[in-house]
This record gives sequence, structure tokens and C-alpha cells, in this order.
Amino acid sequence: MTRTRSLASGLLAFSAAAVLALTSANGASAAPARSGDQANPSVAEVAVEAAGAADYWTAERMQSAIPGDVLAGKALERGNRSSADIVEKGKPSSTKATRGKQTIAKSEVPVSHIGKVFFTLGGSNYVCSGNAVSSANGSTVSTAGHCVNEGPGAYATNFVFVPAYENGNAPYGKWAARALYAPTQWVSNGDMAYDTGFAVVNRNAQNQTLTSVVGGSGVAFNQARGLTYKSYGYPAAAPFNGETLKSCTGTATDDPNNPQFGSQGIPCDMTGGSSGGPWFIGTSSDGVQNSINSYGYNRSAVMYGPYWGSVIQATYNSAAAA
Repeated sequence: MTRTRSLASGLLAFSAAAVLALTSANGASAAPARSGDQANPSVAEVAVEAAGAADYWTAERMQSAIPGDVLAGKALERGNRSSADIVEKGKPSSTKATRGKQTIAKSEVPVSHIGKVFFTLGGSNYVCSGNAVSSANGSTVSTAGHCVNEGPGAYATNFVFVPAYENGNAPYGKWAARALYAPTQWVSNGDMAYDTGFAVVNRNAQNQTLTSVVGGSGVAFNQARGLTYKSYGYPAAAPFNGETLKSCTGTATDDPNNPQFGSQGIPCDMTGGSSGGPWFIGTSSDGVQNSINSYGYNRSAVMYGPYWGSVIQATYNSAAAA
């Protein structure tokens, strides 16, 4: 989730994180991007090379991956779409006040269909969160748009989903993506209103689909505003370390700082690395998914997520049928 720790109406790459070591990327590369889903011009998609992606993500690379929220901040800077400076949450000046204080986010035991997302962009390795969702192909993962494409810019490579990650353990393995999907509005303009992406992953070595192994959440679109949500993610910037699953629960309210985004927020202080984690309607991970962790502001313990309307629904439909 992009969390802007310095404020202003400009969201910050939800906690980009403390500067974790950058690792050079020499893994899989993305195929030339298509202009979009030919059946639906509001959807952009790209095929990516899955071979070697799982092996690329060694324990060392996973630990040193940078929280991907910084990418959302960069997208905002490119588009100049917010009214304030973008600052990386997680720098010493912005995290000092949080150390040693009780957090809003609660610790959770691993959930089989929620996990971490690892990928490479611009020669650096990043980490976000994601969730396996029900789909016709049984292989679809939801995450943030900025964890799929720079918005605008390059697509992610070496993209893998690691469900039920905890303290370096990957009980269900690493699932490499073969295709990435995002709304054209995100891929073309970095529009935060559409900060959602989907990955279609390959089957595992036993020829099983992702959701046949870990399960998958139902999804909902065009729902009423102001619902109660429970969000999940793997925050990695201080005071968290990204090794365990966290959650926040609350009633959604509109973003007063950048109303043009149409997003809603719930009380939450998860930091960088939680980007792309699912929002479930209700108070448990058994609910249907209806948004993702996208961004936050400095001095405000609120996490915002995009409204899942018809465009994001079309993006999901394209990914789920691939």
C-alpha cells in the first residue's frame, strides 16, 4: 500500500520502506506489452516469462526485497496527481515516532490464500502482498496495480506469489506468473483510482492450479460505500519486518485529501510491503474481496484502497478467463 509519511495530500508510496538493499535483476523478462485486452480496451495485459522466476527468488533476495509501495509514489510524481510532496514512508525521519508504540495492525496466523508477491522492476527487487481469488482458470492473484506495472512504465518481471508466507517459509511453494493485468487507466496514466492488478500464475509441478491447493476468495464489485472491511498484508517497513501476516478492521470512509481518487480508508498503520493485500467485506478472511491496500498519508493511521467498480471488474474478468 502506498503510504505517504510526510503528508500532504499527496499519497506516499505506502511506506516505501526503510531502504532495503537493492538487488540487481537478471531474471525473466516481460514480453512486449499488448495494447490491451482486445475485447475490452479498458484492460491492459502482458505475457511474462515464468521460467526461472521461482528459482530467482532465493531466501536472501526475498529478505532484501524493497517494499513496492515506493513505486506508487513514483507513479504519482510522474503524473503530478496529488497536491503534496511524495515522501517515502519508512525513512528514519518518518518512522522514529512509531518505534516502541502499539500498532493498530494485529498479528494473524497465516491464511492459505493470502501471501507475499515478489517481482523485479528497473533492476531492483520488490515485495508486495496478494491474494488468490476464485476464477475460471483457478490461477488468479489480486494485488496492487503498482505491483504489476510502474503506472505508466514497465511491467514487473520475475513475478511470483508465495501463499501463507511466514518467517521465510513457503509452505505452498512459489507460483510464477505467466501474465499480468491492470486497468488501462493505471498502465497509461498511473491513476490511483485504478490501483489494482491481477496476475495469472502457472500450475505447479504436480499440474495443480493455485486455488485447488490454497483456496481462493470470492470477489465483489460496484458495492455500497462505507462498508466494514478487514484488510490483510505483510508490512515490512518499521515497526514491522514483513515476516508475518497482519490485519486491520474498520468502517470505510472517503479520502478527504484526494477525493478525485474515489478511494476509501479504514483505520490502519500497516507500512510498506502491505501494498496489494486484500480487503474483505466483513471481519474475517472468509468474506469476499472488494479492494486492496493502496496508499496512506503521513501522520494519519489510515489505509486507503481503490473502489472496485466496472473497470476493475473488467480487468478481473480478463485475468480470470485467461
